[in-house]
Amino acid sequence: MARSAAHVRPVRLEEHTRVRILAEAAEWFAGNGYAATSMRDIAGAVGLTPGALYVHFPSKGQLLLAVYAEGVARIGAAVDAAVAAQDSHLPWQRLAAAAEAHLAVLLDRAGFARVIVRVVPDDVPEVAAGLRELRDAYEARFVALFDALDLASDANPRLLRLMLLGALNSTQLWAKPDTGRNTASEIARQYVRALQAGAQADRKPDGARA
Repeated sequence: MARSAAHVRPVRLEEHTRVRILAEAAEWFAGNGYAATSMRDIAGAVGLTPGALYVHFPSKGQLLLAVYAEGVARIGAAVDAAVAAQDSHLPWQRLAAAAEAHLAVLLDRAGFARVIVRVVPDDVPEVAAGLRELRDAYEARFVALFDALDLASDANPRLLRLMLLGALNSTQLWAKPDTGRNTASEIARQYVRALQAGAQADRKPDGARA
């Protein structure tokens, strides 16, 4: 038993340190950007030497990749739960729920989610492929949601999806949910209502006569 406890404790301490590193790195990357953040900055915030930080993550790019993965997992879980709670026969309602969950996580100001928006794969060639894979895996949820919509024949689901995600992601630049006005739910659902009004199948295509 003593041997087992001796082996468990270092693992727990190491995992605790890793969690702290990821949390601090997320805030630094989200707040200052990838290029302006150094491993020394993150190490100092955690209370480690730069050398000790490199024991956990061999490069800044690999640390970003781990932060990205955590961010995708968190925001993905929120969206999945919101969509699962909706009636599968109401695709627009499911999209609105997904948009609301996505925006709520962003407006919560958590660094993990904000990193996904601030740092784009092309900014970090070292791990661009891995970042792109994580981002694509998350956005696949919205691809499926848009595929289920009853869109007008002249509507482009890819462009509509990118438009919605772009609007949601940029909202964190101006929204102030702490004031009690313009909550994540109100903003996200307004976006989706506007999208539905212009792209739903029962709308007459542009140029059509009544």
